[in-house]
Amino acid sequence: MRKPLAAALFALVLAGAGTATATAAPGTATTSTEATRTATKTATIQAADFAGTVSLSNCSGSVIRFPNSADSDPALVLSNGHCLETGFPDPGEVIVDQASSRTFGLLNSSGSTVATLRASKVAYSTMTDTDVTIYQLTTTYAQIRSSYGINALTVADTHPVAGTAINVVSGYWKRIYSCNIDGFAYRLKEGGWTWKDSVRYTSACDTIGGTSGSPVVDSTGKVVAVNNTGNEDGGTCTVNNPCEVDENGTVTVRQGINYAEETYQIPACFGAGNKLNLNASGCVLPKP
Repeated sequence: MRKPLAAALFALVLAGAGTATATAAPGTATTSTEATRTATKTATIQAADFAGTVSLSNCSGSVIRFPNSADSDPALVLSNGHCLETGFPDPGEVIVDQASSRTFGLLNSSGSTVATLRASKVAYSTMTDTDVTIYQLTTTYAQIRSSYGINALTVADTHPVAGTAINVVSGYWKRIYSCNIDGFAYRLKEGGWTWKDSVRYTSACDTIGGTSGSPVVDSTGKVVAVNNTGNEDGGTCTVNNPCEVDENGTVTVRQGINYAEETYQIPACFGAGNKLNLNASGCVLPKP
């Protein structure tokens, strides 16, 4: 995670003076790891299909649907909890049905912005156990497809598999990072937050500031995780420097390695009409 970047640093980034790593970019709800990584690391730009991804003021995201979503349902946008425009949710805090009129730049396959989408509310947001914000939009999937020819990305409802080839697609930077799932962190701790069963990338996914909230997609194009953080300078379990903690309490620090939070558990928590139901069978997302 990262704190907001100063305007001067943002200007340097735009001028090519540097780039950052695995979370949010200039804006109101980013964290300090991003500032450091924006100034020190460079990402590889690769050919990619950006259709369905979005750019936020400070992060990346994607228009998502679930296996049982209907075309007539209000569309949803997935990003990180720490990208929430009202600030980071506290450890243990869960936000549901919070009014929002946030806007998102919808990208086509080549990465061009073709529309501005608007939220009607924050359906769900937390940084406890996972790091997600899900916005409900004022438009349906059918309206988006009819107007712009763009389909939402489907969130897989099965656990990702180690070794799987993945792409991390950033709508903010219009960049894609390709690597594999290296494995999973039983617990990933950063500052006061703890995330469960986090995805660890192989080193090729050297994601940068502004990539927070990017969908992590497999070879079928389904979303298997949402990009969120990385260990910047070798610190242990501090903000900017998440550490892994195994079942026995053993702490491992992997400097320069980046992470994502799994999304397979989210579909069970949304029912007909894309309505959130945290009491639904199989829903394990934290409750308020």
